[in-house]
Amino acid sequence: MKILGIGVDIVQNTRIKKLIKNKNFIKRTFGNKEIILAKKFSNKTNYFAKRFAAKESLAKALGTGFRGGLNLKDIEILNDRFGKPYYHNTNKLNKIINNKYRSKDNNLFLSISDETDYSISFTIISKN
Repeated sequence: MKILGIGVDIVQNTRIKKLIKNKNFIKRTFGNKEIILAKKFSNKTNYFAKRFAAKESLAKALGTGFRGGLNLKDIEILNDRFGKPYYHNTNKLNKIINNKYRSKDNNLFLSISDETDYSISFTIISKN
């Protein structure tokens, strides 16, 4: 396994709490699956804060930020049946990663965590 990119991001939860009061922010930032999944969580602030941090950490791992056609909404963070978060692979996201690293055999690793005041995300992009 070869590491192609690493990214980390931390966000203050009170910042996200203010932003998610605006429904347009949610629609511009989060994908449909993320918005639907949010209904299962009582703490919406931390739910959205962790996902926002994950989107930022992936953009940092790519080393491009949100350029070249990549938008916050293009990145969706879902959970497997055990609750482990993962990046939902979409054609657009795969194309951006494949073009950046000239490789089609990439893996995305994600870890997210939160406390009362902060949420953090760590991302690794690797090649098999």
